[in-house]
Amino acid sequence: MMGGCIALFVSAWAVVRLWSMPVAIGMCVVAMVIPPIAAMIANRRGPEDRWWDDPSGDPESDAWWDELDGKKRH
Repeated sequence: MMGGCIALFVSAWAVVRLWSMPVAIGMCVVAMVIPPIAAMIANRRGPEDRWWDDPSGDPESDAWWDELDGKKRH
């Protein structure tokens, strides 16, 4: 996706602008939208990934949250 973004941006201003400035601007707008979409796709979690249940590494904090949730750790 990022390679496509760079290709769109470079081709828009190296080649396409010579024939049509509005098309080159449109290509840059599309290239501008690609990185946030790529970040959202890369950081997406599956429905089976219960990241909020992972222990934090702080035993006192984990015990406190487990007490609130009514869980017991073994």
